[in-house]
Amino acid sequence: MSKQLLVTMFAIAALCLVAARVARSRNNPQADPAPQEKLVTAHASGPFDVKVTPEVLADKQADSSLGRMSLDKQYHGDLEGTGKGEMLTAGTGVKGSGAYVAIERVTGTLSGRKGSFVLQHMGTMTQGTPQLAIRVVPDSGTDQLAGLAGTMNIKIDNGKHSYAFDYTLPPAH
Repeated sequence: MSKQLLVTMFAIAALCLVAARVARSRNNPQADPAPQEKLVTAHASGPFDVKVTPEVLADKQADSSLGRMSLDKQYHGDLEGTGKGEMLTAGTGVKGSGAYVAIERVTGTLSGRKGSFVLQHMGTMTQGTPQLAIRVVPDSGTDQLAGLAGTMNIKIDNGKHSYAFDYTLPPAH
């Protein structure tokens, strides 16, 4: 089956699902979705320790400007737990420029609530000027952290790492 045929079939299936939902809502106007739970907005912060270990790239003949690392973190403070993940990096010929992406599963306790969640990292450095975006992957929270959403910031000062995490969670039950 050709790639174009698969894309077309996927698009038709998606349109059918949307049409079915619209038809159901028109046939049953009383069927409003359940009311959203009120989210609790909070801030967490603290230090963390990180061990970054170089790993072999899938493409063993890749240019040396590319890299792959494993991440092993210990979070402290409002978030007590571990982070395990993988990072891909790209350097350039210009000093202070490059990028990284990473996926990290965090397991532990966030302000007294236990569970896990996944962070998506995207960082760029343009001639020494950093930009960093770290977000909770939607719907990745488990156990008491189900429904978690938020963004994290990382600060490195004199070689010491710390995080600032702004997040929302449904109320604890």
